Amino acid sequence: MSEPTPPPLLMSRLDVERIEALLEQPLAQGIDTTALEAELERAEVVEPAQMPADVITMNSTARFLDETSGEEHEMTLVYPRDADGSPHKVSILAPVGSALLGLRVGGSIEWPVPGGRTIRLRVLSIRYQPESSGELHR
Repeated sequence: MSEPTPPPLLMSRLDVERIEALLEQPLAQGIDTTALEAELERAEVVEPAQMPADVITMNSTARFLDETSGEEHEMTLVYPRDADGSPHKVSILAPVGSALLGLRVGGSIEWPVPGGRTIRLRVLSIRYQPESSGELHR
């Protein structure tokens, strides 16, 4: 049985550049960024102004469903400097953060979590996305 094909990923050129720079910083050393690097490799990169409004980008606030537990969550995908430990902000360097980047509304992804479990997250809606709000350099 083969692995399921991951959903297509769309990323803004600015996000990709910032994340690649972040991965070169000492902060990222000691963190397993293999999955995030793989996501960057397979992403289709577009200019911020061309980003569809239904895609999770950096600093987007999305509502999603944990299909495993049935719980709904709202989270903002942030850079590590903005992750303040609150459950509503998730760092791009966290496994769930790198899983959410580039997903579209209706898309879902399976992601391993501590304890050897896997959860399935489905994007329900995007409440805020910088690009669709005209904030192309946020």
